[in-house]
Parts: sequence; structure tokens; C-alpha cells
Amino acid sequence: MERRGFGAALLLLGCVSVSSVAADTLSAPLNVTIKELEVNSAVVTWDIFEGDPVIGFAITQQKKDVRRLRFIQEVNTTTRSCVLWDLEEDTEYIVHVQSISISGTSPPSDPVLFRTPKESEKLASKSPDEVTMEEVGQAAQLRAGELIIIVVVLIMWAGVIALFCRQYDIIKDNEPNNNKDKAKNSSECSTPEHPTGGLLRSKV
Repeated sequence: MERRGFGAALLLLGCVSVSSVAADTLSAPLNVTIKELEVNSAVVTWDIFEGDPVIGFAITQQKKDVRRLRFIQEVNTTTRSCVLWDLEEDTEYIVHVQSISISGTSPPSDPVLFRTPKESEKLASKSPDEVTMEEVGQAAQLRAGELIIIVVVLIMWAGVIALFCRQYDIIKDNEPNNNKDKAKNSSECSTPEHPTGGLLRSKV
């Protein structure tokens, strides 16, 4: 019984050792680089050794001189990059990358230190002729909105002018009739008739 128990313990220890060796053989990521550095975001990229059974990655991000960590992990992916969001401007960060396999995780990569730029520095670094696709799209949307507003205003003015012209024509057409009525009324008032039908004569 003791020999069987000892053999089972050795077998279990051997399985654990094999698993540990498999995890230890996974190499740490190489060439960890920060790209597309913005005020509030950055992209971290890395390479892996060819043949490593990598199924995912884990990223540790922290501010320099701050103990609090931010941990990002993703599995079932072959991507070799990750976007770091919600960064603070003019702040130093430290990033480590680890590869993930079925057996476990690799040792962390060499730390990468980077600093996010200030908003003013980022704006100053842009040349006057540098225009991004997003800015072009926004400008096109603004121009389209302005054109729509101009067209609507012109249509409204055209409607107002047409209504005024119509009213003016109606008033002009009614003017001769009004003049005739006035002339008729004035003639009737200038020659009053006698109750018997004759004209009134003035006494001498």
C-alpha cells in the first residue's frame, strides 16, 4: 500500500512538473513597442517566438510611481497589438506583455516606459496642411448642413415673395372696381333728387 501511494505521488508530481515545464518553455514577447501615441490612448505591439503555442495575451499597465495596476487579458486570438484607452495626458506609464498558452502564461516582457503628450503639444505638432480623414468628414458634414440651411432659407424667401406678388395682383385688380364705386357714390351725392322725382331748385 505504501509503495502504491508513493508511486501515485510520484506520478502526480511528474504531471505537475511536465505542466510547469510546458508553461516555462513559453517565451516572453519580444519587441514590445508603443505606437500611435495620443493624448488619451496608445497602441502597444509585440512579437512572439515562432512555434510558441500562443492563444492569447495579457497586458499589465500602470502609472509610473503608482502601485495600482490595470490588467488586460484576451484569449482565442492571434492579434499582436492592443489599444490602451483612458490614459491621462502628460503622464508616464509602464507596460508589460505576457503570452498565454493552454499550459499557462509566459514570463513578462521587458518593461516599456512611455509618456502621453499634452493636448497643446499634440496640436502644435500638427502642420497646417495636415488634415486627417476624420477632420475631412466633419468639414464635409458641416458644409452639407450649411447648404441645407441655405436651400431652406431660399425656399422660404421664394414662398414669401410669391405670396406678396399674389396679394399685390389681387389688390391691383380690385383697384379699378373701387374707383368706379367711389365715382358712382360721389355723383349720387352731388345731385340729390326731390321726393317727387324732380330736381331741387334754389329760391331766388
